[in-house]
Amino acid sequence: MVIDRRAFLGSLAALAAPPGSLASAQSTSKVHRIGILGSTPEPTQTALLETFLGRLRELGYAEGRNLVVERRFSEGRNERYRALAKELVDLKVDVIVAPGTAAALAAKEATSTVPIVTVVAGDPVGSRLIASFARPGGNVTGMSSSGGVTTKHLELMKEIMPRLSRVAVLSNPTTTLHTALFKELEGAGRTLRVHLRPVAVSSPKDLESAFAAILRERPEALIPLDDPLIFLERRRIADFALRHRLPAASFQRFFPEAGMLMSYGPSYADLFQRAAPYVDRILKGAKPADLPVEQPIKFELVINLKTAKALGLRVPPSLLQQADAVLE
Repeated sequence: MVIDRRAFLGSLAALAAPPGSLASAQSTSKVHRIGILGSTPEPTQTALLETFLGRLRELGYAEGRNLVVERRFSEGRNERYRALAKELVDLKVDVIVAPGTAAALAAKEATSTVPIVTVVAGDPVGSRLIASFARPGGNVTGMSSSGGVTTKHLELMKEIMPRLSRVAVLSNPTTTLHTALFKELEGAGRTLRVHLRPVAVSSPKDLESAFAAILRERPEALIPLDDPLIFLERRRIADFALRHRLPAASFQRFFPEAGMLMSYGPSYADLFQRAAPYVDRILKGAKPADLPVEQPIKFELVINLKTAKALGLRVPPSLLQQADAVLE
């Protein structure tokens, strides 16, 4: 009989080990560190992050066991993303989860080696986050919120207000994507014969002057573009719109929940859930450059019927039937 010397010595070492130590060694797994570069820790966004972390738990990762999560938030100020991204890189995280376009761009500027997973990046090719959806190249991959959603807001408004001719568009000049979104809206506006007037706001203190600029344009409706600052100030914007009888439409359901007329856009909960497997695959050795970026497959239309009644608008029954949620 031939005895493998290394196996024999290994068996002796196992027998000599203290009781329970072998099982402990077998159950020990590597502790991974991921960074989250978010916009705000307010409850709505915390719930989305919990959806993401919940999916990671299903995949075998749990804080306090084999996962450390470093959270950083810009508090709606895009200019803060650069410093926060550098913090995460200096902490030597294994992956940076940068949900939005501005966060992902800052993370990409901070590192060309740490993998970056985005969740709701709009036009990731146009913003040069990735080379293409099929072959991202570089160190960025994940989910995109692209899909002509902004023009849909205008179409829905026109369906409720057939004579609509002037719409104010609230945007943040520090969000590079907004230039492309406005051009997209202008194209739809020409088709629908709706004149668009852009109004910029880059900080909370500028919001009142932005409101005054909107009123000078004498619009019949308002479209606030998707942005961390605009999201954080959505209640002030909703109150302003209602006070001046301006139907408003935006991307996320949190906007009609704050009092705006409606929202249409991808399900953010679905996108956050679908982003978790990207982190799992990267932690297991996959390269972001080889993971195709996915687009939304689930969209939500939310209508605030109480706001519609306050504005004296009749929402067509066909539109109410299409809605995923009607707030009354």
